[in-house]
Amino acid sequence: MADPQYAKHPDLSLAQDIFNLSNPSCSQTVRQNSLKKLQNAIKEHKMAPLYRHLAHPVEGILNNAGEGVPQQPAPSTTGAANRPVITSNMLAGRKLPQKIDFPWDEKLYESLREDNKKELEQYQKEEEEAAEAAGETEVLAAQGKRAEFWARVGDKDEAIRAYEAVLEKTSILGTKIDLVLAMIRVGLFFGDKVFVKKTVERANALVESGGDWDRRNRLKAYKGIHLLTIRSYNLAAPLLLDSLSTFTSYELCTYSALVIYAVLAGSLSLKRVDFKAKVVDAPEIKAILGEGKDRLSALTGAVSSGPGAGDEEMKDVSGGTASTAVNLTTLGTGPGVQAEAEAPIDFSPLANLVSSLYNGNYRSYFLALAAVEDQFLSQDRYLYEHRAWFVREMRLRGYQQLLQSYKVVGLKSMANDFGVTVDFLDRDLAKFIAADRISCTIDRVNGVIETNRPDDKNKQYADLVKQGDALITKLQKYGQAVRLRGSERS
Repeated sequence: MADPQYAKHPDLSLAQDIFNLSNPSCSQTVRQNSLKKLQNAIKEHKMAPLYRHLAHPVEGILNNAGEGVPQQPAPSTTGAANRPVITSNMLAGRKLPQKIDFPWDEKLYESLREDNKKELEQYQKEEEEAAEAAGETEVLAAQGKRAEFWARVGDKDEAIRAYEAVLEKTSILGTKIDLVLAMIRVGLFFGDKVFVKKTVERANALVESGGDWDRRNRLKAYKGIHLLTIRSYNLAAPLLLDSLSTFTSYELCTYSALVIYAVLAGSLSLKRVDFKAKVVDAPEIKAILGEGKDRLSALTGAVSSGPGAGDEEMKDVSGGTASTAVNLTTLGTGPGVQAEAEAPIDFSPLANLVSSLYNGNYRSYFLALAAVEDQFLSQDRYLYEHRAWFVREMRLRGYQQLLQSYKVVGLKSMANDFGVTVDFLDRDLAKFIAADRISCTIDRVNGVIETNRPDDKNKQYADLVKQGDALITKLQKYGQAVRLRGSERS
């Protein structure tokens, strides 16, 4: 099995840094660190196109003057650097939290452009020499260097064109998959969800046609993260959870980020039995979210995550799990791009969310949910857009889990369980009831909530009546249209 190719660029951590600059939820310290890292990367990697896209006084997306500039791809011209800004969706929102000290330096930009021009000329020379004295493999290698160059310097359109040119001439399936995965990362870097969706489908078709195990496994993580960005947590959860034990896609995200994505997706979308087996009892997750003996046994492989394993011995640990930050640097390495050193992360809000949801400790559950929103949902570029929806759906999950155990529940008692006021619970439940998400009624006079559980036959009957009414309405409209046309002919 060959190591993956084209896996070094673009650096997706820089996209997170750009997001941090525009994120009002980020602390000033985080913003300053991201700004410094971004400026250093632009100089080190000669990223003239990305520098223009971000900092240009008129077209730069990080400058107030550039907020209303349409970011459409420009017509092809002789020089890539002459083109205006490229399309992107990299910021947390249109309105920046404050003025960002990211000055435009015309001399620096011209210097970066000149370096880019010289590097491109070198690749062109390599390609011409390979065409004259070597074979097709050497020509493709030179073209591949050009594609990686455009991905490195942050020119989305040129990178995609260059990758496509190499892909068209490549006959090796593994290399084709690597090229398409690289294009997916370019799309993720610039936040182009439509392009990523189409490219993920291309990668999937190539993998299904005979891709090796490693590339098939790497694609799972790519698909899972893409599905997160479009709010398909139910489809993302199995892919992300499966990727935990065999993760090698360090060019895509860190292992700690994958853990966060997998746990959040699983907590929201899995049924209780699957949630127990794949999240609560999963060794890979216990090794991070567990505490004491649980973590030790998971790290040594002494536990198994089979359905219902040890369910009767599950103890209430909602009082405080994973109280210290975890460093995941040593938890996994793989071929190709190796894991870089990861900053220790405090997973305790995530651990509390999982344990309190499973054990039915709803007051701790709501507190943990708020902490998860602050620490994870509001800080990550893939999760930020859907944070309000995620919190709402998790509140619904808590309500459903409690109500399914009772026929009648006191409104005040349930409010106390969740640590909220009666008025808040009344308003929140009313929205879900009106949307047909919870089968219950609120009797505010008597202060109770009555659950309604229609059996399957009644539900099927109601669906049949509803669909029948819709069909009759359509037939009536069709009949009227036919009669009108008949009268016109006569």
